[in-house]
Amino acid sequence: MLNRPVLTLALSAALLATVGATTGCAVARDQQTAGSYIDDATLTTRVKAKFAADPTVSALAISVETLKGTVQLSGFAKSDAEKAVAGRLARETSGVVAVRNDIAVKP
Repeated sequence: MLNRPVLTLALSAALLATVGATTGCAVARDQQTAGSYIDDATLTTRVKAKFAADPTVSALAISVETLKGTVQLSGFAKSDAEKAVAGRLARETSGVVAVRNDIAVKP
């Protein structure tokens, strides 16, 4: 199994590749500018990288979407603590305007 730094680096590289591949996609009219779309994709990548580096948060079980600087978290957490840490990590990410924490805690 890969050690944590290698896994974090691999996940970060994959996320950056995804951002690079999707920046050429058309943006819906009246939704946001291409520059705003790239900024949001960068914020999503930063939040996911923080999740990957934190042993409390499952980066694979929690989805991150960003629109105009507002990060929306969804998916499933194993505990209230994991949900809280995910929200805190997202809020502490530079450039994030607001966080909607819609993560459900598994019973």
